[in-house]
Amino acid sequence: MTETIHTLSLCACSEGDILPLAHLPATAGPSPFPAHGMASRPLPDGNRQWRVGTCLHDAAGIARLKVTGRAFLPPAALRAEGPHTQICPLLEALTPIEAGTRTLAARREHWALAWITLSDKGAAGLRNDESGPLMAAQVRAALPLCHEQGFMIPDDPQTLRSLVAELALGQGYDLILTSGGTGLAPRDTTPEALLPLFDRRLPGFEQAMMQASLAKTPTAALSRAVAGTLGLTIVIALPGSRKAVSENLAAVLPALGHALDKLHGDPSDCGRA
Repeated sequence: MTETIHTLSLCACSEGDILPLAHLPATAGPSPFPAHGMASRPLPDGNRQWRVGTCLHDAAGIARLKVTGRAFLPPAALRAEGPHTQICPLLEALTPIEAGTRTLAARREHWALAWITLSDKGAAGLRNDESGPLMAAQVRAALPLCHEQGFMIPDDPQTLRSLVAELALGQGYDLILTSGGTGLAPRDTTPEALLPLFDRRLPGFEQAMMQASLAKTPTAALSRAVAGTLGLTIVIALPGSRKAVSENLAAVLPALGHALDKLHGDPSDCGRA
């Protein structure tokens, strides 16, 4: 666990407020955001300290803020000079915060989970998401999580591909699960969307999911569930039904924690882990 120290100028905010954190030069005008934070020096994009789930602790060790995403803010939005947009972490206030300058220690423990439900009707508000919360509950019961977030999008490969790339490479989620789009219907395009993104496929995960499904029904042979890695993220595309989601996820959960450890550089011998 790596810890970094940051000096931030914070506005007064209530628990649950979201603060965009930016570096504003002395010439900038007052921030236009009712809740905001300013860093004492420019924030390095891509630094692991700003991955989602990172918490910022005060001197007493109390977590005051948590990274929950990021935003792209143009100079006009920051009332700053220059042509460049800033990539700003979004911080959730975990406690009420008084205005002032604070020195906080940023560190991240455990894993961050994103789950994506693909459904045209769901994205249009015509169907409730039943499989997404189920995925989250199963993972939460098996792995320690520092952050989790769900998304609902239509069955569109470009939207899915863009979202997965942003969550993995931009925001630093460790595990991304998708539900839906793995069958043979014309709009079932999840594998086609994800396979070009993968650095490495995980054929063992795919075989385990297929084996578990075939033990329940012969029609599971139609499933095109896939799994792979993107950067330091494991991405698993699951079927859409609650039953199939539960069965497929249960097949890979026993190996998932170890897989995440190895992907993040755990040097221990696999046979002794």
